[in-house]
Amino acid sequence: MTDFEQSRRRMVDNQLRTNDVTDHRILDAMEDVPRERFLPASKRAIAYIDEDLPVGPDGSGRYLMKPHVFAKLVQLAEVRPDDVVLVIGTGSGYSAAVLSKLAASVVAVEEDGELASAAGETLVELGIENAAVVEGVLAAGYASEGPYDVIVVDGAVDQLPEGLLNQLKTGGRLVVIEGRGGAATARLYRSSGDAISSRFAFNASAAVLPGFEKAPEFVF
Repeated sequence: MTDFEQSRRRMVDNQLRTNDVTDHRILDAMEDVPRERFLPASKRAIAYIDEDLPVGPDGSGRYLMKPHVFAKLVQLAEVRPDDVVLVIGTGSGYSAAVLSKLAASVVAVEEDGELASAAGETLVELGIENAAVVEGVLAAGYASEGPYDVIVVDGAVDQLPEGLLNQLKTGGRLVVIEGRGGAATARLYRSSGDAISSRFAFNASAAVLPGFEKAPEFVF
């Protein structure tokens, strides 16, 4: 039988700390949240390896992000205890669960109905009351509950819709992985009210979320 508590401690010590994740609130949250509960039964034994793990039906292309990449992305967002956070593409709900330990409240959007339903049930089973999963188009965000202090895109994008940036409060932060493979990078966007600034943060890769693929270009 897998000792999940020990596996979580090893994940924090061997994957997060060694990759410059220094925020103790994030380290504590990821040691506390049972990552295995957000995976299909067949994948739970490998819940704590540092790889993207599939959470949807075969071929769906939906994954739980590598632990250290997710942790660094969350650290980049500088989530505060009084923040309202929007998660884009929470999948099975793990990202929402971790962020619920860091923020005042979390709204998590998922467009796969089965994943959204399962994510909501898991959060309830774990007694998490300050995070809710809503079904909706990922690229549209969830403006009705905004604006948000933080938006975390739980996956990669080829193109980031401007509409998501418009859902940030003044001073709000959006973190995302842009691009694919070795060319992909994590970026931080920050709203000043009148303008949006962005900067490169670190190299990282993740599966591209549905609805964020670059439109095919006509080639002569």
